[in-house]
Amino acid sequence: MAEEQRDAENDALGDRDDALDDRDDALDDRDDALDAVLATYDLKDERRTGWQLRGVDEPESVAAHSWGVAYLVLALGDRFREELPDVDLDRALRLAVVHDAAEAETGDAATRADSTADAVDREAKEAAEREAMRDLAGPLPERVRDAWEAYEARDSPEAVLVKDCDLLDVCLQALLYERDDRYDPERGEPDAFREYDDLDEFFATAEPRLRTEAGRELFAAVRERYRAARDE
Repeated sequence: MAEEQRDAENDALGDRDDALDDRDDALDDRDDALDAVLATYDLKDERRTGWQLRGVDEPESVAAHSWGVAYLVLALGDRFREELPDVDLDRALRLAVVHDAAEAETGDAATRADSTADAVDREAKEAAEREAMRDLAGPLPERVRDAWEAYEARDSPEAVLVKDCDLLDVCLQALLYERDDRYDPERGEPDAFREYDDLDEFFATAEPRLRTEAGRELFAAVRERYRAARDE
């Protein structure tokens, strides 16, 4: 009887040790997730390169841009439903939040319309961002990586909406910087803008990449306000 009791106690101790090991493993996983989140938080300080080139005073961060895209999805997403009737705005918000997450590791690379500017190696950029997301999203729920992949694929109504909002956010930010007189080309890199004056290039890079009529209509409205502010 005593031997059976000892066996039972040993089994209980073994179960407890297994439970503690499982708890420690869970804590390790949770720490990995926190590390990944902290690494992505670098986006809060990662400044948008295009604005820096133009000498914008205290330019927005990549995280601020991502918030702008998400807010456009939430605030104006219904305007795209005629062309994107199946769009899921809640899913689109996920894509908006993570669409530039890889830049926490790769940094921000400005898209240029100026033919004299150095062209971005698209294949190298995509490969670097994909590798970055393996690190940043690895310990996180699959929905994080899935949302980023869906945005990159550009073949869902949500991805189309988010990309148009991504471009519109740039134009809205240019309008705000123009209205507030927030930039000085001499303070940036004057030689980087040889074919465009003021903040015109940001509209030139956005316009040909818009894929919806709703996006183009909003773009035209923002550009009209920008030109009015620029020409005052």
